[in-house]
Amino acid sequence: MNTINQKIILLLFSFWCLLLSAQPSNNSIIGTLKGKVIDKSLQQPIPYATVSIHDGSHKIISGGISTENGDFLILDIPKGRYTLKLQFIGYKTYSQFIEISKKNKDLNIGIIALEEEAETLDDVTVIAERTTIEQKIDRKVINIGKDLTTTGGTASEIMNNIPSVNLDQDGNIALRGNQNVRILIDGKPTNIDAAQLLKQIPSTSIKKIELITNPSAKYNPEGMSGIINIVLHKNSNIGFNGNVNLGLNFDENARFNSSVDLNYRTGKINFYGNYGNNITKQLNGGFVFREDEDYRTNFTFLDNNKSHLFKIGLDYFINDNNTISVYTNQNLFDGLTSGNTDILFTDITLNDISQNLISDNDNLGSTYNFDYKHDFKKEGHNIELEVDYNNFNSDSDDRFNFTGGDGSLIDYKDIIDNERNNTTINLDYVNPLTEKVKLELGYETRLRRTNNKYQSTLFSNSKYTYDRNIHSFYATYGQNFEKWSYQLGARVENYEVEAVFNGEKVFEDDIFTIYPSGYLNYTPSEKNSYQLSYSRRIDRPGLNQVNPIREWSTPRIVSIGNPSLDPQFTNSIEANYTKKLDKGSITSGVFYRIINNEINQTLIENPDVEEGQILTFGNFDNNSAYGIEVSSNYKLTNWWSFNASFDLYGQTQKGIIDNISKEVDAVIYNFRVNNSLKATKNLTFQVFGFYRGEQEGVQFKTKPFYFINTGARYSFMEGKGSVSVNFNDVFNTMRFRFYGDNPYPQNGEFKGETQTVFLGLSYRFGSGKNRKASRKQRDTNEKSGGGIL
Repeated sequence: MNTINQKIILLLFSFWCLLLSAQPSNNSIIGTLKGKVIDKSLQQPIPYATVSIHDGSHKIISGGISTENGDFLILDIPKGRYTLKLQFIGYKTYSQFIEISKKNKDLNIGIIALEEEAETLDDVTVIAERTTIEQKIDRKVINIGKDLTTTGGTASEIMNNIPSVNLDQDGNIALRGNQNVRILIDGKPTNIDAAQLLKQIPSTSIKKIELITNPSAKYNPEGMSGIINIVLHKNSNIGFNGNVNLGLNFDENARFNSSVDLNYRTGKINFYGNYGNNITKQLNGGFVFREDEDYRTNFTFLDNNKSHLFKIGLDYFINDNNTISVYTNQNLFDGLTSGNTDILFTDITLNDISQNLISDNDNLGSTYNFDYKHDFKKEGHNIELEVDYNNFNSDSDDRFNFTGGDGSLIDYKDIIDNERNNTTINLDYVNPLTEKVKLELGYETRLRRTNNKYQSTLFSNSKYTYDRNIHSFYATYGQNFEKWSYQLGARVENYEVEAVFNGEKVFEDDIFTIYPSGYLNYTPSEKNSYQLSYSRRIDRPGLNQVNPIREWSTPRIVSIGNPSLDPQFTNSIEANYTKKLDKGSITSGVFYRIINNEINQTLIENPDVEEGQILTFGNFDNNSAYGIEVSSNYKLTNWWSFNASFDLYGQTQKGIIDNISKEVDAVIYNFRVNNSLKATKNLTFQVFGFYRGEQEGVQFKTKPFYFINTGARYSFMEGKGSVSVNFNDVFNTMRFRFYGDNPYPQNGEFKGETQTVFLGLSYRFGSGKNRKASRKQRDTNEKSGGGIL
């Protein structure tokens, strides 16, 4: 609507209001309401508290929020009798009867002191007692609680408890049965390999995990199965506050972890910091038995790792309309792995081969983020600039020792230096055109630079660089009706990539693509909600998929990338239904994907090694996938509540085994249930169970497995302190078993230290008074996602 039309409408509206005011009707009386809201114990203002006015049928007539000074002013209140409500998270709701009349139309109710609600405060300032699952328009949000079965673990151990998410024996993550998933930390990409990153983040540093399975045009279109956003804790409480966690986890070896969250909030400044560490020593092993050749390959690996995660940030609230925020994440990792791979023949021991490995890997991942947001006078109208720089440096020294059954000996050393730099610039603009219509526009540029250097005392040295530039614009338009809402969007991207291996350009591409998205939401009642969504996405080859430098090797298998890989595109549609119950909720959904130019792993013959093979990647024909998911939260009694989920995924998997193309129709299904039992006010028990069915792959069939974890927690000092103990994998059943006939008959098993006992201590301190920050949803590391009002 142009400015002239707006002025005409405003003039006509004003004229109509004058005509109405000239009529001698009591209904024309319009009143105002003002006051101030403060914290009862601190006697300090509470900014951004919700103020609402309800009629006799509990319908909201008008409302607003308090300012930075706690003041509020509600205009244009019609004549009548109402209930005034003031609410703020962590405080008891305040209610008061008011009346707007001819004699009393401008009300000043003075100062209202809100009283802290102790039970809710625990959920807000520290961590909720139990994990809850919330279905939003474009994502599933898992608010990580004090889950006893994951306390003292890492993000990897939490992931197995999350609906729709699975980890394999190597720690590789899959969403909805597919490993083409994008991992974000606090809404930002990271240069660290996902499997390694999940093992470095302490579970106590995680606030929530968002599963964005069909992202809108506002998000990067990478990741066929969607986005997993891991949100770390950030505190914005008034005064000085903190939380400390200590834990010891042991099976055959001990693992120690600790974390501390601190913040200081006063006036216009909030300073916060988070530190977590994991010091682990863990044994993993297994075997593969080759039936036709009658030999067995045994694997044993001992990991001795130390990781440290720091997050430090500052929010400066210049005024009610302008906010500046900066933060940095620093992830330090020091890993030492010793491993043995033995190929043992039953009859001819002279053919035996033994490989010893010592791998020393150090890396540092650093993120630096700047954010400036300006709010215009109209509520919800804002513009925000965000600049994010991410740097990752890794040094890996690998020493190999080969020994043959005939006494032959080969020693060599590999040195790999890896440096990656990501620069991301976002400019987002949001404008609520009306109360029911919202427009979002944005620009993003992403610059990635990768340099790999490989040196060896046995093989040829090499150097590989991989540079990528992506420039994109997006627009989304959403509208709300009484029970319906929709959003349409599109993202336009230009993608440039160049790969150089040993000074020779091995790959170059320039792609211009449009990625549409759409959402439809229907809410016939407060207890029922339906969502339908569509998006087009892309999977650009990852660095390990295109890097021609040898990633790893055993005496018979070498893993290398394919620089000529093309990206694959996915069209995805999904539908969800959420039913709110009196004591919980249930969410169900289905999805279907069409995949073009699919990327898959292939195993081909290695002409340079007898009986040797090369594990690499290739592009295949079009494919499709489908799935169903059901999850629920329910409180059976005052002392027993549970979360449960079931998911099933189907996909035709394709690959090349021994130069022969093969495809199978694979079906994966999982069931999870987490029970929380409250024995007393201070003592809680928890039991978690997991079952995964058999899965058929291109090369192997994996056997079904299950595990059960248990835990207990006792709280003391009025909930400020707690001691925890858990016993995981009670029946020692968590193992990866497989068998297959291609390219030859074989079977195997891998097992880690999963039957663990954990002891932990947690303590929080400080004023504990929460004050909401005036920053966009990104402050809590959420983007608006679907963008529907």
